[in-house]
Amino acid sequence: MSLDLAPDHPPTVARTDAVTTNGVGETRAPFTPNTLRAIVRELAERPDQWIHHVRLSTDDRWYRRLVADDDHEVWLISWLPGQSTGFHDHGGSRGAFTVALGELEELSLGGPDQGLLIRRVPAGTARAFGPEYVHDVRNTASGPAVTLHAYSPPLSSMAHYDLRAGGLVRTSEEGPEQW
Repeated sequence: MSLDLAPDHPPTVARTDAVTTNGVGETRAPFTPNTLRAIVRELAERPDQWIHHVRLSTDDRWYRRLVADDDHEVWLISWLPGQSTGFHDHGGSRGAFTVALGELEELSLGGPDQGLLIRRVPAGTARAFGPEYVHDVRNTASGPAVTLHAYSPPLSSMAHYDLRAGGLVRTSEEGPEQW
């Protein structure tokens, strides 16, 4: 796996994963979480490829899709203090994110004996996850943060959840037309 990061073009991935045939054409297995983690880490180390796109918004997190391929996508997101995603899933996609600048906090539910898990995610840290993962990412620091996210297959939907005494309760779903 390598990223092609030409100065005026979004990054692309040369993949070596297995290709399967469905009789009509090629389909590819989704990237693994570890491959997605490598993509965001490598891109974070090359800020000249994305820093000029970053914007800050006081209304909500700002985001821009940098890569939109059939088998994966990469997003750039900026966060001001207090901004968060709320608990959400990724519509069955695998994913990874890295904090390129600043610091975030990630909340997720552990097993029955663990309860709510809270992780500090400083710059340089990457998190990867499978298709069933639900989390809340937030900026609890005093300054802005910038992250890079990769998903495979590309996001087709995201469900949102409220955390209640009995666990997570699904409250809404959105699709690409809302991004």
